[in-house]
Amino acid sequence: MRWALVKVSLAVTAMVVVAFAVPLGLVVREMARDRAFAGAERVAAAVAPALSITTDRDQLERVVASAGSDAAMAVHIPAGDGAEDLGIGQRRAAAGDIAAVRDLGRASTSTVSGGSALLQPVALSTGEIAVVEVFVPESEVTNGVGTAWAVLAAVGVALILGSVAVADRLGVRMVRPAQRLVEGARELGEGKLGARVPEGGPTELRLAAVAFNSMADQVVQLLANERELAADLSHRLRTPLTVLRLNAASLGDGPAAEQTRAAVEQLEREVDTIIRTARDAKPQTAAAGPGAGCDAAEVVRERMAFWSALAEDEGRTWRVAGADRPVRIPVARADLAAALDALLGNVFRHTAEGTAFAVDVHNGEDAVIVLVSDAGPGIPDPEAAMARGRGSGSDGSTGLGLDIVRRLAESTGGDVRIGSSVLGGTEVRIWIQLDGRERAPRRLGHRGSVRRRRLPGRLAGSFNRSRSLP
Repeated sequence: MRWALVKVSLAVTAMVVVAFAVPLGLVVREMARDRAFAGAERVAAAVAPALSITTDRDQLERVVASAGSDAAMAVHIPAGDGAEDLGIGQRRAAAGDIAAVRDLGRASTSTVSGGSALLQPVALSTGEIAVVEVFVPESEVTNGVGTAWAVLAAVGVALILGSVAVADRLGVRMVRPAQRLVEGARELGEGKLGARVPEGGPTELRLAAVAFNSMADQVVQLLANERELAADLSHRLRTPLTVLRLNAASLGDGPAAEQTRAAVEQLEREVDTIIRTARDAKPQTAAAGPGAGCDAAEVVRERMAFWSALAEDEGRTWRVAGADRPVRIPVARADLAAALDALLGNVFRHTAEGTAFAVDVHNGEDAVIVLVSDAGPGIPDPEAAMARGRGSGSDGSTGLGLDIVRRLAESTGGDVRIGSSVLGGTEVRIWIQLDGRERAPRRLGHRGSVRRRRLPGRLAGSFNRSRSLP
């Protein structure tokens, strides 16, 4: 595409240059010729008044000498009685051309050796016609024409080179987005689900990049749904397995009973393995490129609109803060939605009906904080809760909810903190790092809650103002 644009620009510009430069060059040459003969006419006109007054040879020679060099001018005066003309100066034109001008009574040009001759008729006092001949050398006719043609050629070459350079830059602007789209498709085909394409360039390629990123997000979402479905279906097997384990415990002693209990334990281990495998198989979905990420405020508003219907049914009051303007984060939309659903689902599952909750978004220069807080009984041991979120391996605990949130935050270099909220219950803080730098490890306070990191600059002010809300 790039070279095609260059070739088209080269061809079009070359045709335009030829269409304008060739006629302009011919006009320049004709102007130089007209200029040379106009000068010759002025020289011939300077001799005409003297010829109309006198035909004395000496006086005419002085007039010719004063008008110009006699080597470039000649005066042909008819002698009468059929005698040869009286000539003053060097004659170059043929006698026939001179006679034709005298008979026609109008100026003419004649080609002579080394240039051209201007033949100008002049009426004498005797009523006869004299002819003034002015020699115009070829060098004077073409004076400046070569320079003008060289300038036109240079301008034409400059225009062609300029158009080629502009076409090349435009081609690069069009080709680069297409190349990034090809690279993104290749990476996605290789299984790199974090591949995204910057949404830039011409309108068509920008729309193609938007469609590609949307498709990639849908692919990631479909895979995530499949993994969640596998984990959920495996988790549902725990209830019948519990019944089997209790029934096996009541079988007493004997080889059959021992085999049954061993089979139930083996089946429980396999189910745990399936759940953890489905959970740990989650790929990195956040792309490093500028086309990755989502608007956290938009996702928060969308998920709160979803959960608000259930909140109204249960008589819960809720609040959203900081989601009134775009907040861009380097996290896939589906991942942030899954993390919010996990935290809000915990609020509905582990707090009584009518318990208030809130979601706050704080946008800083290098980090974005999402706070999910409630007015429930709280979590007495945040460290143990985070340990379960990391998957402790204990029976009956897979830590799917907090593990989703933890993976999302750590994929950006951030972390997750659990503490007490201003509403009196639990506060889960998701620290999403914008520049990808690693954060310091968690440290627990003397009361078991997580110590909060000192927030930089504008983020600290907005964070403190939000916590002061009733």
